[in-house]
Amino acid sequence: MLWFYEAFFPVLWIAFLIYWRIKAAGTKTNQRLEPAASRILRTVIFLIAIALFFTTRIPLRWLYLEPWPAGLWAFWVGAAVMVAGLLFAIWARAHLGGNWSSEVTIKQGHELITTGPYAVVRHPIYTGILAGLLGSAIALSQVRGLIAFALIFLMLWLKLRMEEQWMRSQFGETYAAYAHQTAALVPYLF
Repeated sequence: MLWFYEAFFPVLWIAFLIYWRIKAAGTKTNQRLEPAASRILRTVIFLIAIALFFTTRIPLRWLYLEPWPAGLWAFWVGAAVMVAGLLFAIWARAHLGGNWSSEVTIKQGHELITTGPYAVVRHPIYTGILAGLLGSAIALSQVRGLIAFALIFLMLWLKLRMEEQWMRSQFGETYAAYAHQTAALVPYLF
């Protein structure tokens, strides 16, 4: 049964990433694409976060301190938060359809989507991914998980800010009104 606890989070993340890659086919053609430097920086931060989550070979003992007790409760709370987050991200990705891109882009024929999960928050994919990472950090019960979560949060926040600027320039007052009434990441708060 120990194998289940060790494999659960990596298997779910790998399945999520495979799904994400498969769904990337068939999106609309890019009209405008962010600079390569920001994409490369995000990739580096993402790889650092993966290393923090999945390796125990980093020679900094404080990374392995437990801010709360590890155990079954942390595993199951983390698993529930992760699954809920990833399902929310998948719903948002499916709802976005051909407008989706892993980079900051404006697509040809780009549409402003404000229904489904986009009626709850402006960036539901990021909300879902962050919830998934928070669940992983809760289950890991080590400082390194919190640092990885913080790195991904920062990375997504910077990406979100660029997306917001581009959406405002593309959709003008329509986007401004949407942004005024809909939170960015956490419903009714943030």
